[in-house]
Amino acid sequence: MTNLAADTQLIRDPLEALEHHFGFGEFLPGQETVLSALLSGQDTLAVMPTGGGKSLCYQLPAMIMEGVTLVVSPLIALMKDQVDGLQRKGIPATMINSTLSPAEQSDRLRDLAEGRFKLVYIAPERFRSSQFIRALKQVPIALFAVDEAHCLSQWGHDFRPDYIRLSEALEELDHPQTAAFTATATPVVRQDILDVLKLRDPFVSISGFERPNLSLRVLHCEDHRTKYNRLKSLIESQRTGIVYCSTRKRVEEVSASLSGMGVKLVAYHGGMDDKDREWAQNVFLDRSYDVVVATNAFGMGIDRPDVRFVAHFDIPGSIEAYYQEAGRAGRDGEPAVCELLFNYADTRTQEFFIDGSNPTPEVILDTYTALYHLCGASNEGVAIPIRDLADQINVKNTMQVSSAISHLVRSGYLERFEMPGERARGTRLIDPELKDTDLTINSESLHEKERRDREKLDAMIK
Repeated sequence: MTNLAADTQLIRDPLEALEHHFGFGEFLPGQETVLSALLSGQDTLAVMPTGGGKSLCYQLPAMIMEGVTLVVSPLIALMKDQVDGLQRKGIPATMINSTLSPAEQSDRLRDLAEGRFKLVYIAPERFRSSQFIRALKQVPIALFAVDEAHCLSQWGHDFRPDYIRLSEALEELDHPQTAAFTATATPVVRQDILDVLKLRDPFVSISGFERPNLSLRVLHCEDHRTKYNRLKSLIESQRTGIVYCSTRKRVEEVSASLSGMGVKLVAYHGGMDDKDREWAQNVFLDRSYDVVVATNAFGMGIDRPDVRFVAHFDIPGSIEAYYQEAGRAGRDGEPAVCELLFNYADTRTQEFFIDGSNPTPEVILDTYTALYHLCGASNEGVAIPIRDLADQINVKNTMQVSSAISHLVRSGYLERFEMPGERARGTRLIDPELKDTDLTINSESLHEKERRDREKLDAMIK
């Protein structure tokens, strides 16, 4: 394999490197100060608006600094989109995620250690593997960039438990220079990011959030038929856009209804297999399809600048979530429309999500007790479907059990791992001797999180 990274010219001047590698003649507002901090060696937290060019803030330093820039990215679709774009520019970039076979991952890691890449996008779940982290110790890491960093905060609108492991991974990697990037972070979430990643004397940049080219509207709709008619009108007038739905089932319902009205569209949600999701993403990006109906699993980091509308069939759970999703419209700076099709009854879905993401201390304790007995003395781990575990402890909302497991992982009582031949991830106890009566559960913290989640929904409704 040709050593593309070795052949890549290191241009030290940021503006010259910007034009040489990316074809831009000037920086966007907010980029230059972030780049200056990173190139001076500072840990950094950058909160920049959607479409504000935050990706360039770690891509450009990667082409200026010696070594490899690792980018933690939460979605396969996001990784592929960015890696494909970088490769088209001649930048040696690759990705490591679940779509690769073990042999392919080993080959990528070997090439990485040999300096064949400048940018490597990595899925956060890879940091579950101690073997993977040991392999990264052989890599000359210039910068450890955490994209969509709000995902590591339990106070954020898109918390992902695998992000929590990054704190431990950074320590094992001797804490290289670290940068966190997000488009949406409240002061509480920002502090969480700083604390979890243990950023040292960080430079914190918060750019303006104004998007003057976006027209934001709320339409009160009496029923679904009203919503469908409005969507069809919106699609006919704006042509290119994203319709967000709150659940996978709703995506399928809306897709079927709009297709029946003659709309050419593609659907996308987390219940589809990797190949179907990748196909849906690709046909939207290459403009074979101009309309996608999706859950919020679609769009994070997707770079199609000519999206003329974003419509929400259901109300999101917070203003931050709405801002991020609506912000995927009009990235080319041209006028775009963002419409929320509101019916008060839709709030019940978000209330169900809040209930599911905030298990009671009793559910957390019952979940641990069940897993304690299932793992047994050998503690080799168990792969039990969440539905079966919920039935065993008599919990109707399976999300509560998933959230309870996430809480127990964060608290250091459980660990998740890949089990060969099993579709479900395995779970085992950190300390097999620890009984349920010895667990410490911070009820006050649990109640505070639920209170904040409900406040966010209330703010969205008002």
